[in-house]
Amino acid sequence: MEPIVLTKIVFMPNIPICSLLFLTGIISLSLFARAQEPGVLDSYNVVWNTPSQDSGGSMPVGNGDIALNVWIEKNGDLLFYIGKNDAWSGDTTAPSYGAYGLLKVGKVRVTLTPNPFVNAQGFKQELWLRDGTFEVSSGTEGKKSRMTIWVDANRPVIHVEAACAVPVQMKAVIESWRTHPTEWLGADTILSGKKNRVLWYYRSLNKAVPQLVNRTSGAAILGEGFSSKSLTEIESATAKPTQHLAVHVLTAQTATPEEWIAKLDQQISNSAAVPLENARKEHNNWWEQFWDRSHVFITGGEKAKDVTTGYILQRFKNACTSRGEFPIKFNGSLFVIENPNPSIIKDKAKIKPDVVVPITPDYRGWGYQYWFQNTRPIYWPMMASGDFDLMKPFFKMYRDMLPGNQKLVREFYGHDGAYFRETGPFWGGLEKITPKDGGNYTKHYYTPILEYSAMALDYYAYTQDKEFAKDILIPMADAGVTFFDKHFIRDARGKLYISPANAIEMYWKVNNPLPDVAGLHWVLGGLLSLPPDLGTPAMREHWQKLLAELPPIPVGDRDGKMQILPHDDPPAGRHNQENPELYAVYPFRIYGLGKPDFEIAKNTFAARKYKWAGCWAQTPVQSALLGDIAAAKSGVIKHLTARDRRLRFPAFWPKGFDYPPDEDNGGNGLHTLQTMLIQFDGKKILVLPTWPGDWDVDFKLHAPYHTTVSGIYKQGKLVSLQVDPPERRKDVQIGSGTTAP
Repeated sequence: MEPIVLTKIVFMPNIPICSLLFLTGIISLSLFARAQEPGVLDSYNVVWNTPSQDSGGSMPVGNGDIALNVWIEKNGDLLFYIGKNDAWSGDTTAPSYGAYGLLKVGKVRVTLTPNPFVNAQGFKQELWLRDGTFEVSSGTEGKKSRMTIWVDANRPVIHVEAACAVPVQMKAVIESWRTHPTEWLGADTILSGKKNRVLWYYRSLNKAVPQLVNRTSGAAILGEGFSSKSLTEIESATAKPTQHLAVHVLTAQTATPEEWIAKLDQQISNSAAVPLENARKEHNNWWEQFWDRSHVFITGGEKAKDVTTGYILQRFKNACTSRGEFPIKFNGSLFVIENPNPSIIKDKAKIKPDVVVPITPDYRGWGYQYWFQNTRPIYWPMMASGDFDLMKPFFKMYRDMLPGNQKLVREFYGHDGAYFRETGPFWGGLEKITPKDGGNYTKHYYTPILEYSAMALDYYAYTQDKEFAKDILIPMADAGVTFFDKHFIRDARGKLYISPANAIEMYWKVNNPLPDVAGLHWVLGGLLSLPPDLGTPAMREHWQKLLAELPPIPVGDRDGKMQILPHDDPPAGRHNQENPELYAVYPFRIYGLGKPDFEIAKNTFAARKYKWAGCWAQTPVQSALLGDIAAAKSGVIKHLTARDRRLRFPAFWPKGFDYPPDEDNGGNGLHTLQTMLIQFDGKKILVLPTWPGDWDVDFKLHAPYHTTVSGIYKQGKLVSLQVDPPERRKDVQIGSGTTAP
């Protein structure tokens, strides 16, 4: 990166030489913040050499809690939407399958005058992955102009910086679309009387849900030497080669707007107390250690490169959105954008008029609630990539639901235990379900707490974190298995009889659905394998007794071959496109490579009704666990190279059955690729169990017991393998057909 030549600055009028030297220092620090030697990761930066048409041409930037869609338009302006992990609007009553529940904080337009990015030679907009920075640049050698935007990895502040070959003025304008109340939302409040900043917020109108009452989200834009020109506009007083604006973002529940403003003022003071270059260094350090945790780089043709790109960019998006209070929203994460075509909700009875729902940047299909089946694919792969910190909001949200749901189970059914709904708000809650109630997709559906417990068991296996086990794993898993124990009767054999219950969304109100039976076997076995100091003696006695009372995995003859069955009944009507019988392969890994009755699992997979990949389909993960190289490779290509024609960023996945950008698609892609490279069973580690011989790979992934496995596979041979700690090398088995180094 070229420095701005000092002689080009010295003769600028009205700038003291001391200021020039100071500014030049800032410029140099800014432009040389990165190492000069490009690394492998840098070759996967997203680079565009033309401006974008609109927000469909945006790139993601974020710090885990605050995330941006950033783009440059043809007029050279930089624009960005601000999303925040906890900016809930209070809207819980929008039309079916769509809602304005998780809002954008706002939209900002930044203009430089004169604008160096209009019809400019050498124009480039680039997403620098290594430090989470968006950069637009133009100009020729020695006369470069740049503008960058980054969200501090450690503080709730967005930085916009310009370092130009000529003096420029910087102007920022907020462009609100919530200008008047609608059926679903109120309007933004933009404060007047602020001389050195622009400040706005949205305040929840919901007065019924405690978690939403008075929830206020907003931001302030300010910078040294800037003053407000109107309610929505702030501008630098003079033209300089460098400019810097900060956008401070806050969500809080306060009794009054004035209290929220006071909180924001304190937050601004705290962030501003840290010198910018110190903040930048700490920010870069966070990203450096994030990328150092793990990697997967594949070579072997365009598809291999595209799969690697998809893998890296999905991990990057996860880092941008998963360190706030709540889990990632599967239906668009924090990167939803507007669409000029509204959603039309039709009354099937043709009695009421159509409801026209505008697709603003606040809207997302499938609503404001969390859907467990759609949320889990994002989080399963975070363990192998070593992103344990990114999983905490997921575990915490459901753990926080536990006391309230336990209370409702006692109130509704008169017994202990708990579960949580397949679809529900972040505060939890249940509705009473009786055996006489009719079936639907998510009623009589009790599986999520078992899969949550399976994920928590794996998390403990990886981290050996006993505090996590005591605070989250044991309370949740014990409450889940207790619910099944108390809620369902025993049959004539004395076995638990789970009925009526859904086999996920596919089969409604059946007997002994495979996902629940397999889940109970897997979770109880996992609990009993924990160290003796985890779980009381009474708990362990209960777990052992219930395990002995479980019905067997439903297995039967189909077309002359033994297969896992989706439930105990004769065939039931299908209601979705899922294969619940394969839950015994994943997420509950009872069957798999090197495990008993492998042929039964292979027969079941071969006979599966739904073979598609993409979106929430988990068949690619299952194919990797069963050693089906062709199906796994095909599936991971589908997941990690999918494209939405309207969205320019290659990892803003198409909606599939969800809403763009669909996070299920990327999550399942990550998980499939990792499972092709590494699997585990207890302490045993399988390396390259399902790897195609025509793809070379350099990888570093995590395994249980604080273990990392690094390898290089070239031309059909594993040429390098490093296991840390070294004593875990004895537990490694190399995949069939691969020679150990």
